[in-house]
Amino acid sequence: MKCAAHPEVETSLRCGKCGKPICPKCMVQTPVGARCPDCARMYKLPTYRVSSKHYLRASLAALGMAIVSGLIWGVIGNFLPFFYLNLLLGPGVGYAIGEVVSLSVNRKRGIGLALTAGIAVILSYLVSIFFPWGLLLGGLHFSLFGIIFDLVALALGVFLAISRLR
Repeated sequence: MKCAAHPEVETSLRCGKCGKPICPKCMVQTPVGARCPDCARMYKLPTYRVSSKHYLRASLAALGMAIVSGLIWGVIGNFLPFFYLNLLLGPGVGYAIGEVVSLSVNRKRGIGLALTAGIAVILSYLVSIFFPWGLLLGGLHFSLFGIIFDLVALALGVFLAISRLR
């Protein structure tokens, strides 16, 4: 018997799935036995196969959620000016954005989706401090103490959003 990929090589080995003759050069050892290269081809899990349509849906969901949660974050942060409140609001916004993006793409995962959610959390923070009340009411945001707490809250939010989709 001759190998299907290398006709000059004689073999007595067959693919365990399709039965095609294979030689030791083209054989791929798998947990269930020897396979030909075609049958042993590794595919990504469906959870990690993200199309451009999914990225578009995720981007739109992330943008909408960033604007809405940024407005809510700004209202709560400016009308309840406790310096530690952002340490709760940031992770809450990150979790919410990560969850909405995950739901919008039917629970798919991937680095691109995680980055989309992380960027949306940053955008949400920017909306919370600059739109429409930021410069008028946000005295706490521009002190050194407030900036440090805001950056820690933002980092926690980005971490949660990314961890939901990675």
